[in-house]
Amino acid sequence: MIKKPFFEKIKPLLYLLPFIISVAVFTLYPIVNVIRMSFLEGYKYLTGAYTGVGLENYEKVFADPYFRQALGNTFKYVLCVVPISTAIAVVLANLLNQKIKFQAFFQTAYFLPMVTSSLAVGLAWRFMFNDKIGILNYILGLVGLEPVNWLGQSSGNFMAVVVFGIWSILPNTIILLLSGLQNIDPLYYTAAKVDGAKTLRIFFRITVPLLAPTIMLVIIINSINTFKMYHELFPLFSGPGVAYNLFTVVYYIYYEFRVLTPPKYGLASAAAVMLLITVFVFTMLQRAVQAWARKERGEDGKQVKRHRDANK
Repeated sequence: MIKKPFFEKIKPLLYLLPFIISVAVFTLYPIVNVIRMSFLEGYKYLTGAYTGVGLENYEKVFADPYFRQALGNTFKYVLCVVPISTAIAVVLANLLNQKIKFQAFFQTAYFLPMVTSSLAVGLAWRFMFNDKIGILNYILGLVGLEPVNWLGQSSGNFMAVVVFGIWSILPNTIILLLSGLQNIDPLYYTAAKVDGAKTLRIFFRITVPLLAPTIMLVIIINSINTFKMYHELFPLFSGPGVAYNLFTVVYYIYYEFRVLTPPKYGLASAAAVMLLITVFVFTMLQRAVQAWARKERGEDGKQVKRHRDANK
């Protein structure tokens, strides 16, 4: 047996070396450094000095009313945006999966946020949320409802962010659900139509159950993304709401790290670690859902094969 030269053995590693270095420098090192900083008490970034090592930063973060507000706002945002956007995306994806008039126009309209700058989109939404000349209040007036001061009063701030957030994540959600719809065997729909099933019955009894693995996957992915909500605040409010009532976990990290003077690096790092743990938990759930989805697709394939064999 001829042994390969040493260079041939490490040749694949050399091709991967730029990627490995970039991941180590820009991903692994920041994570490790943030975890280290979260345990350093009185840490000063420029000098590297600190007064001690312990859990004081975590205790201060949990005692901070702004952080508790950030946790509450983040969870409320996730619970509002994810279910509503998923329900809307299921309906839209089902429509786009069928042959309808102006299908290309609707696809372009729904996927537009993916190719548009988030800052430009946010400024456009800020104009639409205007309490005097905004189109949203104009629509409310057409149905007899009072105008809402979306951006000028704290009571309307959260709803404005929710509406903007739902619109922002719809394109990716629709794409994922479309891929799930296109993997459903048309045999199910053919059998249902032969039995005389109506459109709504087919949707709720066939489409939704068979799309359930993809829906669960979408919910986990969108939950991870919405937990990191940050960029929606700046175009609309230039900060966490008009009365500092829209702190989120990510904005709290930014606030402690950049806004405060002097910056509190330890508190920002502790908050970042807690966010990392939350995202990690949801990532593990995502992996579990993916495994379940693969299992369901395999079982569906066997069921279709048995059905076809029975009809031969």
